[in-house]
Amino acid sequence: MGANCDKLLSTAGTAQAYASYGEVRDVQVAAIAERLVEQGERIKLVKLRAADAGITEVKNLADVVPLLLPHTAYKSYPESFLTEKKWDRLTKWLGTVSAHPTDNIDLSGVEDIDDWVVACGKAGHHVSCSSGTTGKSAMLVASQHDLDFAARDGVAAVQWGSDIRVRDMRTTAGAAGAVAYTPRNTAMGMAMMGAFVDPEAPRFNSGLPPVTIGSMTKMITLRKAIADGTAKPGEIAEFEAESAGRQQALDAAQEGAVDDIIAKRDQKLYITGMWGALYPFAEAVRAKGYSAKDFHPENGVFLGGGLKRAQLPDNYREFVFETFNLQPNFIYQMYGMQEVNTSAPRCQKGQRYHLPAWLVAIPLNKEGDALAPGFEASVDGQGPIEARAAFFDLSMDGRWGGVISGDRIEIDFSPCACGNGSPSIKDDIARYADLEGDDKIGCAGTVDAYVRGLS
Repeated sequence: MGANCDKLLSTAGTAQAYASYGEVRDVQVAAIAERLVEQGERIKLVKLRAADAGITEVKNLADVVPLLLPHTAYKSYPESFLTEKKWDRLTKWLGTVSAHPTDNIDLSGVEDIDDWVVACGKAGHHVSCSSGTTGKSAMLVASQHDLDFAARDGVAAVQWGSDIRVRDMRTTAGAAGAVAYTPRNTAMGMAMMGAFVDPEAPRFNSGLPPVTIGSMTKMITLRKAIADGTAKPGEIAEFEAESAGRQQALDAAQEGAVDDIIAKRDQKLYITGMWGALYPFAEAVRAKGYSAKDFHPENGVFLGGGLKRAQLPDNYREFVFETFNLQPNFIYQMYGMQEVNTSAPRCQKGQRYHLPAWLVAIPLNKEGDALAPGFEASVDGQGPIEARAAFFDLSMDGRWGGVISGDRIEIDFSPCACGNGSPSIKDDIARYADLEGDDKIGCAGTVDAYVRGLS
């Protein structure tokens, strides 16, 4: 990946991964320059972005901004490719954002989107699809190298951000839910289970089928048809029946999960989940008369993601922690997104999310077309700044590492109260779409136009 990139990645799993920004800034810029040389020609969309901006080399972070892709770039395929089953066109679109040629994908026998994802995986292109609950699913291609790195990094990040340790031999428990299958989530989940969980400990089986991209696409398409009045009565009735059946199955699974964690209350648990699921789960446990006094004092929890639009009371965190007797040193929280490969663990003392050396922070203005006002002043130690989150993940192999997110963050380049000098993000991340009802990234339209021309 280049000498500078390798230098930064070699710190993974060590204290040096969270070195001060001043120590790594020049190396980060040089590493991104290496990535442009290595991948700039191979990834068609990046090649076009670089040509349009006149960027032939990277000398500073301002040069990187025009090369960042909006997160919407991974949703830029025409919906007709799915609805009309144009798998060859969808494969060609994937080739515009992939670092490796996609012409080795065998499309024979592909009947639906789930078949297509499997075919891509067999050819070494592991496609993870976002939930797409508010529109089209993002399709994020990764190599096996990416999956392996995400798994190793996830385990290391948990141990950096908490006292949960490899070979703790914990027992799994948590809220039931229909989980979206993605290669990345599966790779990380298996690594976590292998590292922290007793393989002989009983595991609760919710009985809920995994959520596939095919089932999500069908649901999204029908919701749109209902909204615009084109859905047929039979389709609406089928949708309502399926929704009712899913809810009934979820309710039954949740009741089983509550009984399961109560039965395991004297064991050292490894609890996983998101706030939107864990809060009602804790409420159900409390309703049965159990709380902190009944649970093991060394229970650990892995918390990923924000509220995801869940409406919870102000004390939702304390309520969950107190229900399961969770002590601060065994609470692991992280900030991440499907578009990057790396976890940003939250420290215990400063309660801020820390960026390892290979995850380069590129804070932008709201429009996403320039570095955030006050960036250089913040770097010089003059305090945190509010910005649109953008990153360059130097660990990425299967696609371009630079992405502009929809998140509003407060980032600080000064040393944290925990003693680490890496850039850190305050734990009050919000989405522009939630704050303002809409989110316009300046370059998104241009990127969509590029992709339509290429695909």
